[in-house]
Amino acid sequence: MKKYRIYLDVCCLNRPFDDQTQDRIRLEAESIIIILSNVEVDNWTLVSSEVVDFEISRILDEEKKQKVRILSSMAKEHIVVTDEIEKRAIELEKLGFSPYDALHIACAEKAKVDVLLTTDDKLLRKALNARLLVEVRSPIEWLLEVIKSE
Repeated sequence: MKKYRIYLDVCCLNRPFDDQTQDRIRLEAESIIIILSNVEVDNWTLVSSEVVDFEISRILDEEKKQKVRILSSMAKEHIVVTDEIEKRAIELEKLGFSPYDALHIACAEKAKVDVLLTTDDKLLRKALNARLLVEVRSPIEWLLEVIKSE
């Protein structure tokens, strides 16, 4: 089994605690739980960043914030935002990425992860047409591809 290096944005970390009445949300949550279970048993490495920490700190629901922090704490590596990352994020913003998305991408690129996972459709669409140094994927699609390849 390949040992993947994975960066989860905050949308992904939130997903297991979102309203599970919609099929898509439930499937995404299950995918993320499977991914995190592989992280937990050390099959894969979760990489996080200061950007993730900051976004989590802005979650208003204190109970949800604590749960998301616990998931984020599974990360084995933590990327600190440097001038180089900020410069890359500014380049990405000029391509139409939001400031947070640009920082997540820049951090994931710097960490040389295999994939940045997100449930954000807008980010997924923009990433399709951009020349990024990291693959940006939906957790469902990425996990299915990994399962098929093993």
